[in-house]
Amino acid sequence: MATKKPKATSKTAKAKTTKPKTAAKTVVKSVSEAPKTNTVEKKEAITSGKKKSCFSGFFARKYEEKESILTVFKNHKFYGALLGEVIGSMFITLFLFSLALMGTASIANYSFLILAVFIAIYSFSGACLNPIITVGMMVTRRISVIRGFMYIIAEVLGAWLGWLIFNSFHLAGGETAYDIPKMTLIGENQFWVFAMVELLGAIIIAFFFARALKYKRSVFTFAATVAGGMVFAMLVGFVVSAAFHNVQNNFIYNPAVALMFQIFPASGENFGEILGGICQALSVYALLPMIGGIVGFYVSDFVGKLSGEE
Repeated sequence: MATKKPKATSKTAKAKTTKPKTAAKTVVKSVSEAPKTNTVEKKEAITSGKKKSCFSGFFARKYEEKESILTVFKNHKFYGALLGEVIGSMFITLFLFSLALMGTASIANYSFLILAVFIAIYSFSGACLNPIITVGMMVTRRISVIRGFMYIIAEVLGAWLGWLIFNSFHLAGGETAYDIPKMTLIGENQFWVFAMVELLGAIIIAFFFARALKYKRSVFTFAATVAGGMVFAMLVGFVVSAAFHNVQNNFIYNPAVALMFQIFPASGENFGEILGGICQALSVYALLPMIGGIVGFYVSDFVGKLSGEE
């Protein structure tokens, strides 16, 4: 009995002596490995900080990668979006024709109609309802090119339907009906006044629309921001018209609706004069507003990147 006890004590002593050694080894390994991982993380953070800037991803694609000319027509939701653009553009055209008849005093009374239209159409297509918005979203890569072109066709079709409805009521009214509003032809020394009004108004509308997209989770906030931008652009147009009496409120801020206001000259002394009038009308009411739409979206993105907005 006395001889067995020392053996047990020797085993326990060996166990006690071996455990601290292994623990010491693990501590040494962890200490030796820890600086390596920290330095790697620091190097990655430094290199990643050098590569990225506040404008990284400025021109990145913001729509679904799968959307292309081969896939977009296979989605039934795309046809619903097109139909929504047709209906919404028809309502906007009716509103603008009515506004042309009633004058500036009706802006406050009818501004809520713009709000209602955008709320009703937003869930279908995002409620572009204007080629300047559609072109701005295409260039800033918020929607695909094929979707943008189809939206523009739908918006022109919707504007034509709005004009058709308005004209049918005009014909039914007979002699007591109002005349259909028309855009005043661009005269001499008026081109740049008309052009700057359309360009400035398009920038305002596109900027407000781009900002409204940040609040797309709240449809009412989105629609209120867009409607506020449209009303603000109209007020700017009326102020400029008051300063230049020869302008005569000759602005529309929507190329699709402008076509329905008969912007092209119907007569002239010769073919060159008619062609020049057509080119002027397209420049003022189509080309420059679309450029303004692109500028408005890029200004919104630029300011958002500078402010650190995600």
